[in-house]
Amino acid sequence: MGLLSGIRSPEDVRRLTPAQTTQLAGEVRAFLVDQVSRTGGHLGPNLGVVELTIAMHRVFSSPRDTFVFDTGHQSYVHKLLTGRQDFSALRKRGGMSGYPSRAESEHDVVENSHASTALSWADGIAKANRVAGRRDRHVVAVIGDGALTGGMAWEALNNIAAADDCRLVIVVNDNGRSYSPTIGGVAHHLDTLRTTRGYEAFLDWGKRTLRRTGAPGRFAYDWLHGLKKGLKDVVAPQGMFEDLGLKYVGPVDGHDEVAMEHALRRARAYGGPVIVHAITEKGRGYTPAEEDIADRFHSVGAIHPETGLPVAPSRFGWTKVFADEIVQIGRRRPDVVGITAAMLNPVGLAPFAKEFPDRTFDVGIAEQHAATSAAGMAFAGLHPVVAVYATFLNRAFDQVLMDVALHSAGVTFVLDRAGVTGDDGASHNGMWDMAMLRIVPGLRLAAPRDEATLRSALRAAVDVDDAPTVVRYPKGALTDPIDALESLDGVDVVARHTPGEGAAAGRRVLVVGVGSMAGAALAAGESLAAHGLEVDVVAPTWVLPVPEALVKLAGEHDLVLTLEDGLADGGVGATVAQRAADQGVRTPFVHRGVSKSFLDHASRDQVMTAQRMRAEDAVRAALAALARD
Repeated sequence: MGLLSGIRSPEDVRRLTPAQTTQLAGEVRAFLVDQVSRTGGHLGPNLGVVELTIAMHRVFSSPRDTFVFDTGHQSYVHKLLTGRQDFSALRKRGGMSGYPSRAESEHDVVENSHASTALSWADGIAKANRVAGRRDRHVVAVIGDGALTGGMAWEALNNIAAADDCRLVIVVNDNGRSYSPTIGGVAHHLDTLRTTRGYEAFLDWGKRTLRRTGAPGRFAYDWLHGLKKGLKDVVAPQGMFEDLGLKYVGPVDGHDEVAMEHALRRARAYGGPVIVHAITEKGRGYTPAEEDIADRFHSVGAIHPETGLPVAPSRFGWTKVFADEIVQIGRRRPDVVGITAAMLNPVGLAPFAKEFPDRTFDVGIAEQHAATSAAGMAFAGLHPVVAVYATFLNRAFDQVLMDVALHSAGVTFVLDRAGVTGDDGASHNGMWDMAMLRIVPGLRLAAPRDEATLRSALRAAVDVDDAPTVVRYPKGALTDPIDALESLDGVDVVARHTPGEGAAAGRRVLVVGVGSMAGAALAAGESLAAHGLEVDVVAPTWVLPVPEALVKLAGEHDLVLTLEDGLADGGVGATVAQRAADQGVRTPFVHRGVSKSFLDHASRDQVMTAQRMRAEDAVRAALAALARD
């Protein structure tokens, strides 16, 4: 493409004329639609920041000036302008990350794709620049209005406001949405800013009036000061930021590159913390995204670029089962309420919200608040169901521990995208939850293996009113049903294999499949039986606390093989082994799970292979352990 193909660094962007920047913006949008429709990725957010990002690279000099993107899913344009234009393997193993990546470029800094953290990063970098005497450097943080609903952003603002000699520019990318429309007081405040553009024009009128009348200087000053003060809270609600001690510029049309440049140059010249309020449109320039009201284009799989429709319609998935079952539960239980952290549609609470709008609470990107607010609701007689991605519960661990569990609050946490998710990379894999939550006193955790066990786990979870409960399930399509042969005190036996006639006296192996790993456990059991072993395969739905029946079974076998899609170190298998050892069970254990490391982006299957978590890997490990014994 014309100009874009010649962009190898930000210096190339700065050499363009204003007219050329308009052409470049069009080429960038066409490139994104063409490429992301093939690979999948965060399309809508990036279409909304094209001119904003171009302006940033024309006003500031990255990497000397540091750019920090909150969550980073809107960094595709930044990647293009810093010489990364091969999107053919976006979010695939060996290809470009869907988020900033230090391994890719010196222009990338923050890789964590959890929201509301950018301002704290920027505060730290700006203070380090000041201490080191680097007075010629700026830090530019881009944060969306959705991320400003997170408490951590306001902790940072409180500190940034006091650092009046730090060269820090905060670009608020205000599109009125995160995954869905932004909610809460901050959203209402920014909405007011968007719709009260008459403030500067009114002051200009006042200044022109004074010039015409020739009023004396002191009178003119007092008159204008009084006028400005009187209007401040009426048509200039930016006073909220200014009262914190932060200079405010805006609102600015985020799709007017020249206006954005002007605003950013003003901010750069100030020499202290400045907020630049940019009004943008998510999905700008792509009709299917502009007309979408459900934010289907926030993150997409492969789509037809002309229509925006999926190339391969998704199969009925885990989230849809939860969405259906929680509505059924809500009809029976008027005390059940739903809580989401800015992800009503992605976690499946939208149908519940539609039927029970007064019993659904979207708290914004504020998982800590969600957990503690839920504890308060439980105290007052409700049973809250907090639905979040598994990786995001990490942010609320203290609240689960000290506000929910300590107070024996009946709160159910539903963890979507639990286990290995793959293509979003290190910070989005939901692999930490079981190892983290196993230390919470009284907490009960279910890892259903199929639709039936998910539904039953949800029903059981909301019946617990004296402790936190957790139901976790993976991303994507449902697995095939796995029926139980029998249930031993809550532990489902899903297969038994006895060696055939003529086989050597078989040793007994217990295979434990946790949640979505039940299928792999079945396959491993069949393979071990083919080696002349007697094998029992179990798939307990409730895994924390460890069922007594599981400890008893472990003592009746010569080896226990556990498979889980969370951390192997400190996970469910390790917890079962410890519990068994505490009761004098000497059976050796072999655990298959995720290693204690950060996983690069790749498909789920590729991650499972690299982590040696396939059935054949488990079988090799079990046979090796038996050979050593």
